[in-house]
Amino acid sequence: MTTGHRSSRGVNPADAMWEAMQQVRAGFEKKVAPRMGRGDVRAAVLALLSEDPMHGYQIMREIEERTDGRWKPSAGSVYPTLQQLADEGLVTTETVKDRKVYTLTEEATAQAEAAAASAPWAAEDEPEAGQWSNLSKAGFDLAQAAGQVATSGTKEQQRRTTEVLEQARRTIYSILAED
Repeated sequence: MTTGHRSSRGVNPADAMWEAMQQVRAGFEKKVAPRMGRGDVRAAVLALLSEDPMHGYQIMREIEERTDGRWKPSAGSVYPTLQQLADEGLVTTETVKDRKVYTLTEEATAQAEAAAASAPWAAEDEPEAGQWSNLSKAGFDLAQAAGQVATSGTKEQQRRTTEVLEQARRTIYSILAED
């Protein structure tokens, strides 16, 4: 709920704070490109098939699940990759319950091991599980608290909150500057 107050510059502080909250949220959202390169699809498929035989839609669902929904490969990228792997003699197919199930061949084992290390969900430089969500939540919670002060706080509370936020920004940048 906004109070309708306007600053001396004609800007509603609540509107400005809401915009800031949206920017914070967008800045913390970690995304994987919706379209990955052919090598990424290949690595993902090989990595998954090294664990168990699967059909194409299982592969697509498993990739989506392991990337926390950030990447959902299309049938138009998975099935041609599976066909290419079959053409190279790296997978065999068997029809099970009206579905083509793909299994790695002996020749594919070494490639599958390398692919597992480079699969999109196995990157070593990724934050540990939960790190992004914890940071995102903390940033968004901070923006929400500041938004509450902007909409219902006194001028003195808004001034003090501004000082705290400016100090927090400086502290965060000093953390980034550390070796």
